[in-house]
Amino acid sequence: MEKYVVVLAAGKGTRMKSKLYKVLHKVCGKTMVEHVVDAARGVNPAEVVTIVGTGAEDVKKVLADKSKFAFQEKQLGTGDAVMTAREELGDKDGATLVVTGDTPLFTTATFDELFKYHAEKGNAATVLTAEAPNPFGYGRIIRDDQGNVLRIVEQKDGKPEELKVKEINTGVFCFDNKKLFEALKHVNNDNAQSEYYLTDVLEILRNAGERVGAYKMPDFSESLGVNDRIALAQATKTMQRRINEQHMRDGVSFVDPDTAYIDADVKIGNDTVIEGNVVIKGNTEIGSDCYITNGSRIVDSKIGNNVTITSSTIEESEMDDNTDIGPNSHLRPKAIIRKGAHIGNFVEVKKAEIGENTKVGHLTYVGDATLGKDINIGCGTIFSNYDGVKKFHTNVGDHAFIGAGSTLIAPINVADHAFIAADTTVTKDVNKYDMAIGRGRQVNKPDYWHKLPLSQDKDWD
Repeated sequence: MEKYVVVLAAGKGTRMKSKLYKVLHKVCGKTMVEHVVDAARGVNPAEVVTIVGTGAEDVKKVLADKSKFAFQEKQLGTGDAVMTAREELGDKDGATLVVTGDTPLFTTATFDELFKYHAEKGNAATVLTAEAPNPFGYGRIIRDDQGNVLRIVEQKDGKPEELKVKEINTGVFCFDNKKLFEALKHVNNDNAQSEYYLTDVLEILRNAGERVGAYKMPDFSESLGVNDRIALAQATKTMQRRINEQHMRDGVSFVDPDTAYIDADVKIGNDTVIEGNVVIKGNTEIGSDCYITNGSRIVDSKIGNNVTITSSTIEESEMDDNTDIGPNSHLRPKAIIRKGAHIGNFVEVKKAEIGENTKVGHLTYVGDATLGKDINIGCGTIFSNYDGVKKFHTNVGDHAFIGAGSTLIAPINVADHAFIAADTTVTKDVNKYDMAIGRGRQVNKPDYWHKLPLSQDKDWD
C-alpha cells in the first residue's frame, strides 16, 4: 500500500497574536510544522503535500526539501484545504494521512499504528481519536451501539448529549486516497462556521456504504493542538520531558530534568551529567563523560568527550576532548578549543583557535587569533583585533608565555618560545626565544604620600 501525507498549514493563527505565522512558532528548537512533517516522513510516504496560505513563502523555506506544496487562497475550512492537494494526489491509489501543522507532539510510531490499523480493518476512512479528560473545544466522536463511527460533531454544532462524549477527534485521519477526493466533492458548508469540514467526509463515506473506523491512541498528550501561547508552552513542556527522558534512557544523567532545556536535534553521549538550568540548543553535539553545570548555555556547538563546562556560554564553537571552561566564560562563534586546553573564568574567545594544552586562565579576551600548544596566557590579556574599520589576526607560537596585563595589537606574530613580559603592549612581531617588554619605566617619588590631602586628616607615622 502506497502512503501519502497531507499537512494542513494554511491558517494564520490569530489567537497567537503574533507577526509570525502560527506553524512557524518553535517547540524545542524546531518549528511546529517541521515536527509534524518529520514525524510523518518517518512512515516513508511516497509524497508529502503541505497546504499553505498566509505566510506561504516562509513555510516553503522551512520545508523546502521535505514537502511539496498546494496553496489555499481563502480559509474555507479543512475540507477545502485538503481539496487543494487534488492535483498532486487525487488520482493515486493508496492511503493518505491528513494532519494539521500545529500538532507538534505526534510521533512516527502513532502515525505508523494508524496506517496499520486502517489497512487491517479495510477502512475507507479511519480517524485517530483519544480520550480527553476535558474535551471542551474538540470535535466529539459519535458512535452507534456497536461502536461504529457515525460522525464527528464539532463543539459549536454539538447537542448537549453529544458534548458529554469524551472521545475526541485529534484532527488526524487516514483515508483511501481516491475515495477521499471523491467524497470531498459532496461536502457542503451548512454549519455554524460556514466552512467545508473534512470531518463531514466520514459521514458521506458511511452513507455510501463504506467502512469508517477509529483508532484510539493511548497517549492523549500527543494530540495537543497549539492555538495560543498557553498551548505553545504546554507543548514545549511535554516535548522537553520527552526529549530528556529519551536522553536518560540513552545513558545521560540529569540532576534536575525539569529545568534542563534540550532542543530536539541535540545529541549527547552516555555518562554525561547535566545540572539544572542548562540550555542546549540547535544542532549541538556533546560527547561522553562531560559535566555541564547550572547556568550553562550551548548553541550549535560540538563538544568532545570528558569536557567540563561550568556556568558558561558557548555559541557555534568547538571544544575537543579533555578541555574545560568557566565559570562565567563565553565562546563566541568560530572559537575552537583544542585537546587539553583550559579556559578559565571570565574569558571571552571569538573566532580564535586555542591550541592543545594552552591555558587561558582568567579575565582575558582572545579574538581573531591562532594560538599554538602549551602556551600560558596571563590574567587580563587582551588580543586587540579591531582598529575601528577592519579586524586583524594574531598568531602565537607553541610554548610562548604571555605575561599578565599584556595587550597584543594585531596584526602581529609571536613566535614559538617567545616571552612577553607582564603589562607589555605588543605592536610588532616577536622572534623565537626573544622577550618583548614594552611599558613605561617605573619611577618612585620619595615622600609623595605626605603631599596628598588625605595625609592631613591623621597623624600618620
